[in-house]
Amino acid sequence: MKSLHIKTPAGAYTVGPESPPLFILGPCVIESREHAFDIAGALAEMRDRLNLPFVFKASYDKANRSSGKSFRGIGISAGLSILEDIRARYSFPVISDVHDGAQVAEASSVLDILQIPALLSRQTDLLEAAARSGKLVHIKKGQFMAPEDMSNVVKKMEEAGCDQLMLCERGISFGYHTLVVDFRSLPIMSSFGYPIIFDATHAVQSPGGSGDRSGGDRRFAPSLARAALAVGCQGLFMEVHPDPDHAPSDGPNMIPLSKLEALIAGLLPFHEARKKMGPDPLFGQGGS
Repeated sequence: MKSLHIKTPAGAYTVGPESPPLFILGPCVIESREHAFDIAGALAEMRDRLNLPFVFKASYDKANRSSGKSFRGIGISAGLSILEDIRARYSFPVISDVHDGAQVAEASSVLDILQIPALLSRQTDLLEAAARSGKLVHIKKGQFMAPEDMSNVVKKMEEAGCDQLMLCERGISFGYHTLVVDFRSLPIMSSFGYPIIFDATHAVQSPGGSGDRSGGDRRFAPSLARAALAVGCQGLFMEVHPDPDHAPSDGPNMIPLSKLEALIAGLLPFHEARKKMGPDPLFGQGGS
């Protein structure tokens, strides 16, 4: 597996099997400038105490809400301005979703990492535009895809000139309103040669499960995160919020900001144990 380097205003992070786990953290959506900065400031203090690589995540637009009346965000221009300022003030690399190829150029002018949402993981035009951006691209596996199907996504990106990829597992649809995680997906996707991120909070989401919005159960996110690190992933994606029960998007599955530091500290031994085990004897160096 290749290691990747993520540039930050203060240096670079290395993401790979021998490096500390990468944590992609932040609210589901940018609600306001003040709200985003409050969360970023708390995360920056946490990052410095834990001495771990953090990426700040927040979406400027949630284009796939259950209801047309749901809050989508503040838009690309205002959102990118906030993310740019957070990047400068707190030395965070920043990531956000891109939803179509027309957004890629503007988003790439600010973002360190472009994120492809799970529902768009097979959209060839979007993938190729992201690949040509020269940015690191974080691709979430669709809830409708087998892990081996992501090999085709990887080939699309490589053929478009991109070898700076991270692949993300976030669960697979199991009937209606339910996701489950098949942990076989981690070594399978690792065999493609790129770092694997596990999305611990969307994996406990109940898509559309609350009628006009998605439900979820954040209580299970820590258990899944521990399992993912033990099986073998190079980072964790977790959405966080000061008051998730009153968040306008994905509140039921977000981690309360006040609980995050203790959660992360409790996860690290699982990562260290996995490192000591060495490469998977069946999948070899290419696996998890």
